[in-house]
Amino acid sequence: MGVAASRRKLSPEEYLELERASEVRHEYAAGEIFAMSGGTFEHSAVAANIGRLLGNALGEGGCIALNSDMRIKIPSADRYVYPDGSVVCGRPEFEDERRDTLLNPVLVVEVLSDSSEAYDRGDKFAHYQTVASIREVVLASQKAPRIEVFARQADGSWVLRVYGPGDRAALSSVGCDIGVDDAYRGVFEAAGVAR
Repeated sequence: MGVAASRRKLSPEEYLELERASEVRHEYAAGEIFAMSGGTFEHSAVAANIGRLLGNALGEGGCIALNSDMRIKIPSADRYVYPDGSVVCGRPEFEDERRDTLLNPVLVVEVLSDSSEAYDRGDKFAHYQTVASIREVVLASQKAPRIEVFARQADGSWVLRVYGPGDRAALSSVGCDIGVDDAYRGVFEAAGVAR
């Protein structure tokens, strides 16, 4: 999570008004807003690759891949968050006529960074679990070709599957899979990162 941007508690309505006028993105947590920091080259490239792969794999199947500009509401926790990517299937549901806050994502993607990994794996993941429409949470490393897929089971439990080089990450909630090598293609070489 970013750095707290305001001391005064804001209502969700005040947050949305501020956010819609701001050039900087903020997440909202129970009255507090947090400015979102920029990401590294690797973070951005992995998120873009996964979004592209999802969009291509989904094709005409009734699901749409969305990028990090789509805000997600987590009603049970009084939060608004920006995942690095998401997928909605069927008719998207929005908080209001502005159509900038999605209520029914099926899958969310987070690319882990040094500053966000603990939050993404901890509180944010726990909040995603409370959104009934979310069937899978994808966590992708920005340091190595590794994709973790947490899938909600019929009994409400979550099962983790880990994928590495040469694997295809199965995303059953949206009926497709993505190649781990494709998600990381050129990322480390272009950045000059030795692995």
